[in-house]
This record gives sequence, structure tokens and C-alpha cells, in this order.
Amino acid sequence: MPRSMRALVAVEAGEPTDVLRLESRPVPTPDAGQALIRVKATPVHASDLHVLRGRYGFSPTFPAVGGNMECVGRIAALGPETEGLKVGERVVAATVPAIPGPPVAGTWQEYLVADTHRLLSVPDHLSDSSACQLAVNPLTALLLVTRELDVQPGEWLLQTAAGSTVGRLVIQLSRHLGIRTINVVRRRGAVAEIKALGGDEVICTEVEDLVQRVAETAGPAGVRKAIDCVAGPVGAQVSQALAPGGELVVYGALSTHRQTDPAALTIPLQARSIIYETKTVRGFWLNRWFGTASPEIALRALARVRGLIADEVLSIPQGRPFPLERFTEAVALAEAPAHGTKPLFVFEDGRDEDDR
Repeated sequence: MPRSMRALVAVEAGEPTDVLRLESRPVPTPDAGQALIRVKATPVHASDLHVLRGRYGFSPTFPAVGGNMECVGRIAALGPETEGLKVGERVVAATVPAIPGPPVAGTWQEYLVADTHRLLSVPDHLSDSSACQLAVNPLTALLLVTRELDVQPGEWLLQTAAGSTVGRLVIQLSRHLGIRTINVVRRRGAVAEIKALGGDEVICTEVEDLVQRVAETAGPAGVRKAIDCVAGPVGAQVSQALAPGGELVVYGALSTHRQTDPAALTIPLQARSIIYETKTVRGFWLNRWFGTASPEIALRALARVRGLIADEVLSIPQGRPFPLERFTEAVALAEAPAHGTKPLFVFEDGRDEDDR
């Protein structure tokens, strides 16, 4: 076992490329109920970058290792009296910080310690790229469609940002479950792409009226269930488009990601619609779900996602690998408009560790 490891550390809150440093740190030691993971691959999510900027729902104590969500690797050591797993086992670590809950280790490092109830065994035939992205976006899609809204076969589901990673997974999952989707996109060029993916109907806000098109598509019964990750005026239009008694779950605010004033993060809802049509608007945050779900429920949900990916119901696009040394390129790709490729920090096996 090496004595030290490489880690990508934010020295303070700020723009990631300004505050991140590549450092050497001691390899941590697992306690009872924990495992030491030799990380193989870990994604760079936009939310990871917002955490470093201080614009997310929690803030770490700086200096802090970056990456707060998920990774894949192998168990290098187990804490004392820790059972149920074995050294060498390939696992996904769902390191999403639970709110409320204790802090977790950042994933942008060669080794990390994780509680065993946050680890899910994964087969070798599942690629590192797919495995290291299993615990956030696919799980979010599954929970939104099934747990949060309990959408039934034959029902309409309205969603914004259909071309996003979660949006595409929602389409795939809905097709599998027999749910019909109305998918909102900004660009005309995305319409054919979403149709080809299996979206039943596509609304392009660049040239179409969202509320009118939903009414034309769903008919007198309307749409009663929707998910939104744009917020702002688009989120308000989705709420307006719902039938009386409809439910809207908001899980993101893409329209305000560059906004630094919390007071500007709004959805201008119509009071008459909320009162007289008794519509419901509520939020979903994966971190809070992890903070309230039991470890058994969380692992059961992750195992279901693993099965959906293994059965090719859900498809995760191949990520683009980067070594830690090229973090500025990885950060830029993570927020490039319509990049469609998730940057991944990868750690090669078999490095000479004798002098570390």
C-alpha cells in the first residue's frame, strides 16, 4: 500500500481553475464499517464545480478535495470488523453528501474512504465510464419518475431540458415503463435527436408556445405530472401548462447557473393557478434524499439502476478521460455548451509506488 497519493484540492471557494491545486496527501485509513477504495474513474459534474464556487446547497470546509458525488474503483482495504465486502471487490461509491448528514470524502483523489453502506458491487463487464456515473444521474431519473411522481403506464410526463443527461435517461426509462413523454428543448436542432431517442412529443421553445403545445398534445385530460430542471420563466410555463391538481417537481435551475445572487433564483408562478387549480410545486435534491432514505432503501435503488444499465434499458454516454494533471481542460469541458460528453478523471493501475 502506498503512503501517499495524488489529490485535486480546492484551497478556497472560487472559480475551479483558480482554486484547484494538485497535491500529495497521505493515503487515508478506514475505520470500522468503512472501506478504502482505490479509485479508477470519477466524473466531473457541473454541481461539483458549483460546490467549489460556493453556489450549491452545501459548502465543504476548505481546503477540500474536489468531487462530491460518485466513483468506481476496487476495495484496497477494509476497516476493523467490517463484513459483507472483500478486498479486491469492484464497487461504485455513492459519495453524494447526505443532507442532513456528515461530510464525505471528495472523489478527485487516488484513494478515498467510504462507508460500506454507500458501496455497491458492480460486475467487471460494466465499463468504468458507465459505472462511475451510475449513482447520480440515472438514480435521479429513476427517483423522479417512480418515487417522486409515481408516473403510471399510459400517463403523460412533461419534462424540460430533455436533451440533458437526466432528460435523456428519463426518456429511456419512460419508454421501458410505458410512459408517454412531452419533451421541452430550446433548440430546433434538438427536436429530431429527442424523437430518435424515443421521446413521444417534442416542444421547441425557440419557435413554439409551450402552454399551447401541451394543451394540443394532451387534449382535455391534460398533463398532471411534470419535472423541471430549468426554473425561471420556463418552469413557470410548465406549471401553467399542467392540468388542475397537477404536480411539478423541480430538480435544477439551469437557467440561473451563472447567477450569483440567490434572490434571482426564482420561478414566477401564477397565484391563481396554484390556488384555484390546486397545483403542487415542490423540489427534489438527491443529497436530501440520501439524508432521509435508509441505507437499505438507497442500496436497493442503486441496485435497480445497476440492473437497468446492465440490461441496456438505460444507456450512459461514454465519458472522456482526463488525468488529474489536465484538470483545467476537464473543467472547461464540463461546462461547455451542448458538449454531450462527461469528463472523467481516471487513475491508471500499475504505477510505480515504491517511493511514494
